[in-house]
Amino acid sequence: MLNNILKFLFAGIIVASASCHSGQESPATSTGQSNFHKIVVQEVLQATEYTYLRAKESTNDIWLAVPSMAAKVGDTYYYEGGIEMKKFESKDLNKVFESVILLEKLNTEPKSASVVASDKPASNEATDNPAPMTQNNTAGENYKRKATPPEKKAVTVAVAKGGISIAELYAKKNNYAGKTVKIKGQVTKYTPAVMNKNWIHIQDGTDDNGKFDLAVTSESEVKVGDIVTVEGKISLNKDLGYGYFFEVIMEDAVLK
Repeated sequence: MLNNILKFLFAGIIVASASCHSGQESPATSTGQSNFHKIVVQEVLQATEYTYLRAKESTNDIWLAVPSMAAKVGDTYYYEGGIEMKKFESKDLNKVFESVILLEKLNTEPKSASVVASDKPASNEATDNPAPMTQNNTAGENYKRKATPPEKKAVTVAVAKGGISIAELYAKKNNYAGKTVKIKGQVTKYTPAVMNKNWIHIQDGTDDNGKFDLAVTSESEVKVGDIVTVEGKISLNKDLGYGYFFEVIMEDAVLK
């Protein structure tokens, strides 16, 4: 999507640290439905998978990004929601936008009908890469849309010396909130360069009431299948906006 959210997911995302986007939206237009914004296209830039539109909303010039679509100067569209990203980099275009609003779709009318965007996933991110948050109702990652939860891998990873297991983290999450912990696990998903962070998902084979997957942000690079020991600060109930919510997340982790 920009349907699951936004390689925009910015998902996604869809992604600076997880809290770097502003989440601000432009003022709503007086279409009779205040949640919709009316825009008129002023410029169109086509990237590999996404379309960037410079548009006029009321008296303001804004940039929007949506999954690839056919658009031309003078077209009128409507949108709702979205995430405003500052210093958003499109590697395809070799361009950094001072501000761009990431969207799942555009409409031809100020209502949910007449959608004019592809059903391609998008990323909630500061580059043209897949979003780390396209799965929901996962252990520690509750994306508030219907989606397939992550697969629990058949892995068994011993607890790192001086560390804890993923199950213990979830079981005693309030005790670890705001603290730096060490966890060893296998990389089950890796999405680089989302909101200027690499997003890592690890599992260690432990499970606390169905919570077995930990999301980690880091500047370190890994590969799916790697056994890694990560150390970082634990945050709870991390709300990135636009439906991205992490019950537990490890931020700014370093590999040990």
